[in-house]
Amino acid sequence: MNRTGLLFDDRYLLHRTGPDHPEAPERLTAIRQGLQQGALLPRLTPIEARPADQKRIEVVHAVEHIRRFEEACLMGKSELGHPDNQICEETFATALLAAGGVLEAAGLVLEGKLDNAFCAVRPPGHHAEADQALGFCFFNNVAVAARFIQQEWGIERIGIIDFDVHHGNGTQHIFERESRVFYYSIHEHPTFSYPGTGREFERGLEAGYGYTLNSPVLPGYGDLEYRDALQRDLLPAFDRFKPEVILVSAGFDAHQDDDMSAINLTTAGYSWIMNRIMELAERHARGRIISVLEGGYALDRLPELAANHVKILLGNHEEENNLCGR
Repeated sequence: MNRTGLLFDDRYLLHRTGPDHPEAPERLTAIRQGLQQGALLPRLTPIEARPADQKRIEVVHAVEHIRRFEEACLMGKSELGHPDNQICEETFATALLAAGGVLEAAGLVLEGKLDNAFCAVRPPGHHAEADQALGFCFFNNVAVAARFIQQEWGIERIGIIDFDVHHGNGTQHIFERESRVFYYSIHEHPTFSYPGTGREFERGLEAGYGYTLNSPVLPGYGDLEYRDALQRDLLPAFDRFKPEVILVSAGFDAHQDDDMSAINLTTAGYSWIMNRIMELAERHARGRIISVLEGGYALDRLPELAANHVKILLGNHEEENNLCGR
């Protein structure tokens, strides 16, 4: 059994987004319920959440963005830049705690004290650009962790796999000019889905050309199309790149029961994806995975999806038969 860490802190519930907002505290409550029902909590190593030092955030985000975000919360504003980005007085502190918790998880994995980790944090991060909040995201948790791993641990090759149903525009743009971070995303086709980025021809820029790879999937498709895309795109690309650490933007909103998309992944489909990521990590990264929660809004499905995700991190490979698609 792997030594799997769990980052979960009740203070992540303090980020309140108002009535009817999909990125609600109940998401984490549902995830905790799934881990409890699956009797998984005793098998996981708790990770303590500590606020990120602002200098860690500044290696990814503009100081002006950080200042604007903090001031909006201090002034009691209800949104930052767009109605999607609902905030409250505690949101800035919660975002620092989310990013800082992911740094703690990354440090424990790199120190060899954990094999991998699941970070159940909010607010999410992969839409956050260097200079603005977007799509419920304020600080890019995965990008902050990748920079930390580069700077503090001297890791040469970091792989980021984003299977949230929405393209991680922020993560792509932050790393698109460099060759030490390979960003891969599979998501609903941008013609039909927020934020409208992540087309196949987006491959990176300058020295980073070839280190961005997108697999857009048309609405209505599911497990079989995801399997085909990952086998065609992700697996050979990462076998060539040979990442030393893998960061996962774990979005569960491509599930067929999630109203945030028209993609029809099943629970078995998610298990297939995560098993392939585990195999990549075992081949190239000594099993080192830091998985960070992004989307996933079907509260009746999140317990099952999170529990299966964590079981696979622990080393319990799920059955992958009966994958369904169109």
